[in-house]
Amino acid sequence: MPTETDFPYTIRVVSEVLGSNGSSSMASTCGSTLALMDAGVPIKKPVAGIAMGLASDRMCKKWRILTDLQDVEDGPGGMDFKITGTRDGVTAIQMDTKTEGLPWDLVKETFVRARAARLEILEAMGKVISAPRSELSPYAPRIITININPDQIRDVIGPGGKMINKIIAETGVSIDIEDDGRVFITSTDTLGMEKAVNWIKELTHEVTAGEVYDGTVVRLEDFGAFINILPGQDGLVHVSEIAWSRTNKPSDVLKLGDKVKVKVKEIDNLGRINLSMRALLPRPEGFMTVEDHSRASCSGGRGFGGGRSGGGFGGRGR
Repeated sequence: MPTETDFPYTIRVVSEVLGSNGSSSMASTCGSTLALMDAGVPIKKPVAGIAMGLASDRMCKKWRILTDLQDVEDGPGGMDFKITGTRDGVTAIQMDTKTEGLPWDLVKETFVRARAARLEILEAMGKVISAPRSELSPYAPRIITININPDQIRDVIGPGGKMINKIIAETGVSIDIEDDGRVFITSTDTLGMEKAVNWIKELTHEVTAGEVYDGTVVRLEDFGAFINILPGQDGLVHVSEIAWSRTNKPSDVLKLGDKVKVKVKEIDNLGRINLSMRALLPRPEGFMTVEDHSRASCSGGRGFGGGRSGGGFGGRGR
């Protein structure tokens, strides 16, 4: 079977046997393998099984092994010796016998003949379906696992469960979160699943300098505009970072609800996100920033000084 990491499903297989003159358990083994592969469960290897029978006297002085058990071979002097496995080895054994015991030669021959029969059955099964289907059955719910920082679990849940309940209500998915940061999202609706996955990824994404976002203006102050770039994450575009030309007040060029493209300049030591709009605009020819003036001043001779935002004329440069 696949690992929980590769396939985070609880799997239930049901075999309904309507009639039998042999081993219903071995029929169930082969049928379950076919059913799992048909359903898209990524089992590592197909498994088949065969029940070996026996005709003998009770002391096994005379005996003959019979491949593929029938009911008569499970009576007095018989055995029901079930062996399942892949092409590479045995996965399970179950045996009962109506004799006083089994000689070792009989057991060895049973394994040899059971292997030959198992390989023949696997060959026949492979002609029907040779590997798990690449897509899950349309009747199976989809499960996607996202690994997040355990410290971010609270961001997904929200105060009093407000955020996680909102995601579930708007997308129709089921969400389970483990303490180690694994988030299991289950749904039969592909679009709802996609929306929920993206929502959680945005909630837990750690913003880094240099990233570009399409944001929304959510607050305007005289010193800058606050832009929502991800659910629950706002950044500040300082008034000097709105355009290359001078902007007196953010409200001169922006209004609440405007969609703007911004670039992350830095995350300061308090975790605040500083954004820029002008960094994504063509720089006017010959335009010099305060930093440019400072560099020119430091290169020697008379130049511009001052360290405040916006710059200014100073004394002699060093």
